Amino acid sequence: MSQTLVYLALGSNLGDRGAALRQALAALAPACSVTAVSPCYESAPAYLLDQPRFYNLVCCVTTALAPLALLHELKRIEAALGRTPGPRFGPRLIDLDLLFYADLVLETPELTLPHPRLAERSFVLVPLAELAPNFVHPTLGQTITALRDRLPHPWHELESVEICLP
Repeated sequence: MSQTLVYLALGSNLGDRGAALRQALAALAPACSVTAVSPCYESAPAYLLDQPRFYNLVCCVTTALAPLALLHELKRIEAALGRTPGPRFGPRLIDLDLLFYADLVLETPELTLPHPRLAERSFVLVPLAELAPNFVHPTLGQTITALRDRLPHPWHELESVEICLP
């Protein structure tokens, strides 16, 4: 079965944030094989500001799952790790977002690829640029580094944190 290269964003702002990210990375197997993990960054919350700060990282995986099947697996992992429903953009124990599924462009009621808000998010673009600086966004036609460098706020203020990844 053929494998597809996928980029995922992981975030946590409740409980032991580092442990939540480590558990999520481990839980991706066997559906996904993690090939690279960015450094972890601490960031202020976006959109809904009255909540704790986030730990964020990006990982590169390969998978044989189709895009919707992968999305369902990510939601299953979130639930298994203790994520409960809450306000959109609100606090969460773990968040797994599908950023890119190779260079696929897809828009369904359930899934939009590439992730529709990734180009405005320093907490995604900064770690993603460490893994895939020259990856070209399939609809915007710009590299991840170029998108990062065009952020309206100072992305270099994100603080790298050590979470002892395996």
